[in-house]
Amino acid sequence: MNGPITEHRAGFGPGLTAITRHDDPHEPTGLGLAVLKLAAGENYLEVTAVESAFLLMAGTVTASAANRKSRLTRASLFDEAPSCVHVAAGVEVQLSAESPAEFTVYRTENRKRFEPRIFLPSDTADEQRGKGQVGGACLRLVRTIFDRNNSDANAELVLGEVVTLPGRWSSYPPHHHPQPEIYHYRFAHPQGYGHAELGDAVFKVRGNDTIRILAGNDHAQCAAPGYPMYYSWVIRHLESNPYTVPEFTAEHRWTMEPNAVLWHPKGSDG
Repeated sequence: MNGPITEHRAGFGPGLTAITRHDDPHEPTGLGLAVLKLAAGENYLEVTAVESAFLLMAGTVTASAANRKSRLTRASLFDEAPSCVHVAAGVEVQLSAESPAEFTVYRTENRKRFEPRIFLPSDTADEQRGKGQVGGACLRLVRTIFDRNNSDANAELVLGEVVTLPGRWSSYPPHHHPQPEIYHYRFAHPQGYGHAELGDAVFKVRGNDTIRILAGNDHAQCAAPGYPMYYSWVIRHLESNPYTVPEFTAEHRWTMEPNAVLWHPKGSDG
């Protein structure tokens, strides 16, 4: 379970396809990840057994959760902010597709109650993280959909997205945290690829790949030149130890300093 999950590179079939299962006793993250694909005109109905989040990847749908209802649409993971349905256990969720639609679905074993929420694009800003840092080499767009700042204290999931610019780094400087995490990748081009660090190991990742990130593993990422890289990230709070901010690896923290001295070849303008 150390390397990426790569068996879905050819794509996902209709319906719900599990990538990891939160209730699998051998799943070290305690997180479930699945892809839900709906045809135009198809309705999906579920009463959630545990805390769940449905993140729209593509398409136009009407989403209902308890007494909340919204029309959601998304054409681009790279250019458009996310829409997401986040609910506790025991909530009826209905997704009615106007067009072919795709969701990523996230779960964890949490049966505590909280009010359902439908996050709209206006709720999530593009944070230009890494701007002005190490010559712009790690500028990326970070979208935190929900965390302890805007979700109920009974919720145990944290969910967001990162768009890594072509040829640049994200999740940088290398950082870690004790809470388990999962990344799920997509690329703007079918042949796109990047590299994912897990501690000292480096893995090549492609579209529809997924990696598990366990306690203490540094996990910096980079995208190959020419290929924008998207990944969703989901974290599970630990009991008495919720996720807040990561810890950056000490030896690389200097790259965050505004006046960090960077080497460039003589005569270059970079």
